[in-house]
Amino acid sequence: MRLTEDQVQQFKSDGFTLAPGFFSEIEVAAMCRQVEQWQTAGLLRNVATAGDGAIHTDDVANLQLVPLLPHGELFQALPFQPKVIAAVTDLIGSPACRILDQLFYKPPRIGGPTNWHTDNAYFRISDPLKGTAMWIALHDASRENGTLKVIPRQFHIKHPHDRDPDSDHHIRMKADDDDAVHCELKAGGVVFFCYGTPHATGANITDEARCGVGIHFLNTDIGPDHLTQGSRSKGNVHITGPLADDGISEFGRSMRGVWHEEVARLSAM
Repeated sequence: MRLTEDQVQQFKSDGFTLAPGFFSEIEVAAMCRQVEQWQTAGLLRNVATAGDGAIHTDDVANLQLVPLLPHGELFQALPFQPKVIAAVTDLIGSPACRILDQLFYKPPRIGGPTNWHTDNAYFRISDPLKGTAMWIALHDASRENGTLKVIPRQFHIKHPHDRDPDSDHHIRMKADDDDAVHCELKAGGVVFFCYGTPHATGANITDEARCGVGIHFLNTDIGPDHLTQGSRSKGNVHITGPLADDGISEFGRSMRGVWHEEVARLSAM
């Protein structure tokens, strides 16, 4: 699918846009099967702490896996999907690369929130509209199970951040929940939001798990040296522009067709 002109304009004016149904049911099934394999292998880590930013707690679980790239070909191939390349190009232009991917898993009842922050507090690019996160709902995402929420039209503000005491590594900012838009989506839906957009997730108070995947893309023409210098050695994956070669330089072979192969293999398990 291709983003509409209205979706692109909303991203540029509000700092985010929703793309319901971006991934098909079979694609979602494959991604969920991959997550199950990671869970079985014990790869997910609880980053929640007992309010001191250091001591982990069993009372709250905010499970993550970062990065995804070393753990299977499905998510290696995802950024090379034509619909992903088209959306990223429409939103932040070219040349573009993937600079980070991560999994967020909230178990039933004890799945903890992630506090308000902006990605640009980490990435520090000069134009926050030249970087986008792609947040994929692997399960139906609602207020009750802690879906993503964003604050529109604040991406140009440099919000002060401090250390998040509820996480072993995150930072946080102050924000008013009354300003938030709750991005409720069916599984397979996507939220694109720029690096300057304040965002957070709530707790999962339901009896079912809620999982999402975040993939971050950057226009490398705007990218600062700490993100782009020695790009491939940092794990960046070039999807458009003069350094893009379908993944051959990053993975030793072309990623063309790999997504569909992996989707078919995993969804059949």
